[in-house]
Order: sequence, then structure tokens, then C-alpha cells
Amino acid sequence: MPTRSRRRTLGAVSPADFERLAALRRMQGVAVALLLGMAVVFVVSFALQERVPWLGYVRAASEGGMVGALADWFAVTALFRHPLGIKIPHTNLIASRKDDIGEGLGGFIEENFLADDVVHAKLSEISGARMAGEWLEDPSHAARVGGMAADAMLGALTVLDDRDVQDLVESLVRKHVVDPEWGPLLGRATASFVGGGHHEALIDIAATRLEEWLASHPDAFDSVLSSRLPTWVPSIVDRFLDQRLHSEAVRFAQNVAADREHPARLAIGRFLTDLARDLQHQEKLQQQLEAFKHEIFDSPRIRSLAAATWDTVRAALVDMLRDPDSELRTRMTTALVDFGQRLREDPTLQYKIDVWVMNVVEHLVQRYRHDLANVVTETVQRWDAGEAAEKIELQIGKDLQFIRINGTVIGSLAGLAIYTIATLVIAPLAH
Repeated sequence: MPTRSRRRTLGAVSPADFERLAALRRMQGVAVALLLGMAVVFVVSFALQERVPWLGYVRAASEGGMVGALADWFAVTALFRHPLGIKIPHTNLIASRKDDIGEGLGGFIEENFLADDVVHAKLSEISGARMAGEWLEDPSHAARVGGMAADAMLGALTVLDDRDVQDLVESLVRKHVVDPEWGPLLGRATASFVGGGHHEALIDIAATRLEEWLASHPDAFDSVLSSRLPTWVPSIVDRFLDQRLHSEAVRFAQNVAADREHPARLAIGRFLTDLARDLQHQEKLQQQLEAFKHEIFDSPRIRSLAAATWDTVRAALVDMLRDPDSELRTRMTTALVDFGQRLREDPTLQYKIDVWVMNVVEHLVQRYRHDLANVVTETVQRWDAGEAAEKIELQIGKDLQFIRINGTVIGSLAGLAIYTIATLVIAPLAH
């Protein structure tokens, strides 16, 4: 953009910028009109003051107004450019001191806006957790957040390479599941399980299920015993023995389920106790378990099964994340609404979250305060000197025009006051 055209628009680009530019031009017009008005009044009063003595007061007021207007025009203009293009010392201040202004502005922000007490006081005034809860409680807002989370997860699933994910999962499983010895861990877990009597419930379930299965499958014992008898034994005896064996098996299952002191129960308890001890202390059993573990996890079938499982899970997740009406997205929205309601109603949760956020923000501000201030400093320093002056003039130029207007008015009053004092006080004393 040519320099002359740029100065006319002061680098305005947005509608708001052009509104500021129009307001600035209007105020400049008012200031110039006042200066011209003072000049006209001065010429008329100066020409007629010999015939109309009281016009001397008018001339003094208009003369002071012109002086004030010109002085303040020079002062305002000197901030942004050289007045009339003349390179007078200490003019065009913003362009020539741009870097110093940027450094001072960054330091001012660092010391006054990012100070520890200021940040702490501001964060203490607001309950961000409560406001977040009120906002999140609205289902439309929760759906929006859920959609953003779904898009982020979908993007991650799309970008991530399946082989990389499988390698990562495999390394994590190997580090935290395969590599640690299972024997002592399973031994302690089994000992705790048996010590708490939790195996009794499993025995109840197993005995009850065995009884139900035997009752519904009476033919399960056909030929189990009779097939081993001599051929000369009558068939009725064969059937009796098979039925008897079946009845005894059903009765055994019933007794185990009903009697807490049944020998079978006690035997199972002793077996589990011995197994827990051996898993923790018997090296041979531990080695057998480790060999079995590695055989399972190093099996190509297990690897291919894991890969196929990941492909299936990934495809299902992608489909659900893409569908706004899927059960996953619906559940995410419902969970967010519930969390928002709890966040709004639970002062303790609000306090915990607010304190956590405050600690995080204060830590970040303390650590990166200087870097944040440097963003302002470096941004201003990167500006072109002329463009920087134009940006600032566009923002505050309208208000600065009031200085010119006030200078005109104050100059008029000062000129009138000086002339009046000189005429009514000093002149009589001189005579």
C-alpha cells in the first residue's frame, strides 16, 4: 500500500477499525473547525478593536485559543509523525521509540497484570468449577463437548498407525504383565482370597451348578460303571448301578452345597492354601508357571488374536465416534450432564477443582510470566515503526483530539484572563 494511502487509512482492515477511523476523522474535523473559527474571530476582532474597544478581549481570547490549538496539535502530531514532515527533534516519538515502548509495555504487564497477588486475587474471586458445571449441565453444551472429545479421539484413531499401537500395547503388557513373576503375586492373591473365605462362594456356585446339571442329565452316567462289569452280569444290575452312581453324585453335590464343614469343602480349602504357599515359595512350581506364561504370550496365535481384536475394537470405536446418535456418544453426553450437575451442586468438589486450577495457573504464571510478557515485547518490536504508530493512533487518536479541543478552549480562557489582568490591573498601575 502506498505510504500516502496508508496514512489516510492508518492501516485499518476490519469494520471496527474503519469505525474508529471515521470517529477519529470527525474529531479531527471538530478540532480543525475550532482552530479556524478562532482564526476568523481573531482577524475580525483584531481589525475592529480600535473602533470597538471591548473586542480587545475577544481578540485576546481567540489569540490564546489559536496558540493553545496549535501547541496541542503539535504535541499530538509529534507522537505519531514529524509535524508538517519537518524532522524536529523529539517528534515521531512512537515510531522512534517503538522498541522501548514494547519493552516497557511487556514489563508493565509482567509486573502489574501477572504479579502473584494479582493472579491469586482474580482467581479467588471466581468459581470456575461452578460456572463450568452450570454450563455443562445444559445438554446442548454437553453434546458439544462430547462431540469435541469424540472428534479428538477419532483423529487420534485415524492418525495412529495400527502397528505402532500394537507395539505400544505389547510393550506395556510385557513390561507390566509378562515380565513380573506371577508365582509370588498369584500366591499372595490366593492366600488373601482363601483367608477371607471368598472361595466358599465359588464352591457354592460350583456345587449348585453341578447338581442342576446332573439333575437335568440323568443319562450322563449310562455305561460309566456297567461297561466295566463282566458280560454275564444281568442288564438290570447294570442299570441299577448306573442309576445308583448318578443318585450318589447328585447327593454329593447337594451335601457339598449345604454343609459348610463337608470334607470336600475342607479339602478344597486345604488345597488352595497349599497352592498359595507353594506359589510363593516353591521354585519349581514358579518356573513351571513362568514357562507356561511365556508359552502363552509368545504364541503366534495369541499375537494374531490380539491384532484382530484391536482391529475389531478400532473399527467399532470409529463407527460409534462418527455417529452423533451412537450409544457411545449418547452416554458421553449423559455422563457430562451428570458431571455438570454434580459440579454445580457439590461445593466440596467445586472447591477442590478451583484450588487445583488455581495452583496450576499460578504455577504456570510463575514459571512462564517473563515469557508471556516477552510475547508482547517481541510482537511490538517486530512491528514496522510506521505501522506501529498508525495502529496506536487508530486506537487512541480519537481521544487525543480532545486534547486539541481542550487546548483551544483553555488557551482562549488563558488569553482572556491574561489580557483582562493586564488591562484592568497592570495597565492602571503602570500609569
